[in-house]
Amino acid sequence: MLDLTYETPKPKVIAGAKQDWELVIGMEVHAQVASNAKLFSGASTRFGAEPNSNVAFVDAAMPGMLPVINEFCVEQAVRTGLGLKAQINLKSAFDRKNYFYPDLPQGYQISQLYEPLVGEGEILVDMEPGIARLVRIERIHMEQDAGKSIHDMDPAMSFVDLNRTGVCLMEIVSRPDIRGPEEAAAYVGKLRQILRYLGTCDGNMQNGNLRADVNVSVCQPGAYEKYRETGDFSHLGTRCEIKNMNSMRFIQMAIDVEARRQIAIVESGGKVDQETRLYDPDKNETRSMRSKEEAHDYRYFPDPDLLPLEIEQGWIDDIAASLPELPDEKKARFVKDFGLSEYDANVLTAEHENAAFFEEAAAGRDGKLTANWVINELFGRLKKDDHAITESPVSPAQLGGIVDLIASDAISGKIAKDLFEIVYTEGGDPEKIVEERGMKQVTDTGAIEAAVDQIIADNPAQVEKAKQNPKLAGWFVGQVMKATGGKANPKAVNEIVAQKLGL
Repeated sequence: MLDLTYETPKPKVIAGAKQDWELVIGMEVHAQVASNAKLFSGASTRFGAEPNSNVAFVDAAMPGMLPVINEFCVEQAVRTGLGLKAQINLKSAFDRKNYFYPDLPQGYQISQLYEPLVGEGEILVDMEPGIARLVRIERIHMEQDAGKSIHDMDPAMSFVDLNRTGVCLMEIVSRPDIRGPEEAAAYVGKLRQILRYLGTCDGNMQNGNLRADVNVSVCQPGAYEKYRETGDFSHLGTRCEIKNMNSMRFIQMAIDVEARRQIAIVESGGKVDQETRLYDPDKNETRSMRSKEEAHDYRYFPDPDLLPLEIEQGWIDDIAASLPELPDEKKARFVKDFGLSEYDANVLTAEHENAAFFEEAAAGRDGKLTANWVINELFGRLKKDDHAITESPVSPAQLGGIVDLIASDAISGKIAKDLFEIVYTEGGDPEKIVEERGMKQVTDTGAIEAAVDQIIADNPAQVEKAKQNPKLAGWFVGQVMKATGGKANPKAVNEIVAQKLGL
């Protein structure tokens, strides 16, 4: 947990025709493990390969082919569990989840139902400075992904691409602790951030490497608190699962429209059926996909081809020792060591590459000033040019050099912006650029005083106005800066103007 204090956000309340309702949301996030090979075969996991080119005999369910577990995938799942402060089970087992689908050649999916690899954990979901939701993780289990059915290539036929078949997924199951659409999106965002820090999933939602099944229900105010006190789910409404969501915006829209659908049913005297639904963003509605299956519908049983998975505590300890500093801890350290606001620390730790850039640039320098230049100038320009931090033409050393020149009063903030533009577009050593191009600010108070005297002498009417209204002194400051080509020290100019005008 952070050393920062948080308040829990209030649940989302939706006004129905008869009364208010609260939302209760649980998430099942499928994260593709970052590995070069699949869970039970040596076939490649490379995205974008020719259809059906990354398929081993075991993936295609050829007769006599037996699965062999990929140890690295297990390590990645353990690493994820440790990153979520979860219990790692020394013994787990694989089960067969039986169902027929064209892109599932085996006719079953190898998963973990009864004995998952990872048990209970938690995620702190930041909503805004000082407000966060602690979401409990129920379990993380490993399973195979299915293939992909393609229906839009021919009017009369469907095609199947088995490249994804057998790719290792981690299914991360939360408790129903999320209380609104914005929290749900923030939860997925925070989970993605942690996985990327850990290096266990690239979090690419566009490619389907991170997708969520969202369980939505509604309840009367006060009912959720009774559920938390007793653990009795009967206090909550019937949930419906919205399948395969891979957009933060669509997750929020789907939750809102599904909650309103359920409220309308209940208030009209109907009963919500537990089922799996799909979200249609074009129509902004959910529609029934299938009735909700229970575990027995899949005819789960232990996989006879795989022995129980037993791991040693020493191996887990070695993985734990190699974990990187995670976002919450890094954010707390940035606030403490660099004196940053929680907001700025959040921005800088959103991606580990951003945090690493800032930390290198800020080493031995004013943390707040460095953060201001990284966030406002560098990030702003990179966003404008659609570049990632890894593509930045300004290095941490160059940005640090600009900060040094500002801190030493060698250049003003305005000159610094011009210098940043030169370094961004042309490169070079900031200090040498300032020297060679005569960009140093004027700190000689005598020269500044002479400029102020000249402006005052040339504008007696403006002097009288400024004495009547001290706010007009800014006009003199602007004229002096203009006269000195923007090189005068702004602080010195303000002080001398105020002194000369007797303000």
